[in-house]
Amino acid sequence: MASSAAAAVILFDGVCNLCNGFVQFVIKRDPASYFQFTSLQSEAGRKLLAAHGLPPVLEPETVMLVEHGQVYTHSTAALRIVRRLQAPWAWAYVGMAVPRPLRDWVYRFVARHRYQWFGHQDACMLPTPALKQRFL
Repeated sequence: MASSAAAAVILFDGVCNLCNGFVQFVIKRDPASYFQFTSLQSEAGRKLLAAHGLPPVLEPETVMLVEHGQVYTHSTAALRIVRRLQAPWAWAYVGMAVPRPLRDWVYRFVARHRYQWFGHQDACMLPTPALKQRFL
């Protein structure tokens, strides 16, 4: 089980190369270990969703962020994640000024094509021993 120091959990598509790359990107730019991680396909991910009254995600289409008891999805989740990273990445949070329907349209367009453009794995990634405490 991951440490309790993290204030937020990122749920991601564990077989998606783009999503796994995003997780690695966040880990490298989150020196305070604010975030923990779990795949949407994992038992921990399913339990976390159920704890927030959400059904299991059979075909992930979004990264999800659970922060302070709230669940965020799509572009809002992504922007809330980057705002906690080291500068200059945190500055991307200004993207919240773009109307959500437009942000989410772009997000969904990329999500629909992510396997085609970035590929996918047959199984979820396994964290290295050094990163294991960051994963649920």
